[in-house]
Amino acid sequence: MMAGLKKKRRIQLIIAGFVFLAAAGTLIGYAAKDGIEFFRSPVQVKENPPAESEVFRLGGLVEGGTLVKDGTSVTFEVTDGGATVPVSFTGILPDLFDEGQGMIATGKLIDGTFIATEILAKHDEDYLPKEVADALKEQGYYQPEKE
Repeated sequence: MMAGLKKKRRIQLIIAGFVFLAAAGTLIGYAAKDGIEFFRSPVQVKENPPAESEVFRLGGLVEGGTLVKDGTSVTFEVTDGGATVPVSFTGILPDLFDEGQGMIATGKLIDGTFIATEILAKHDEDYLPKEVADALKEQGYYQPEKE
């Protein structure tokens, strides 16, 4: 009789553990869904445009001759050699942000223009973010400088 109660109690604890793990996993997934931002290159954005509500990261090189500053508003185009995406940003740009430089922006694609909420520029002459370098290499547009 006592062995039956122990077995029943053990089964109840195992079931409660699985319910707890499922609930914890669901809550973690729900909390993280807004914090996950996928990286896309301009070619990927042109081939498969994301939904207007999707926040993602866009990276590439700032196309020469497209940078227009108007106070704190900036427009420019980002390229990976295969496609270009127009970008609009209002805010303070990083010091090293310039035409021909690598950058990554976080934001949304609205009516074909990437509306950036944050812009990151490479932090020195020799560094290019891995995602940007990989996207540029894929298009045959980026050749690392030889020393």
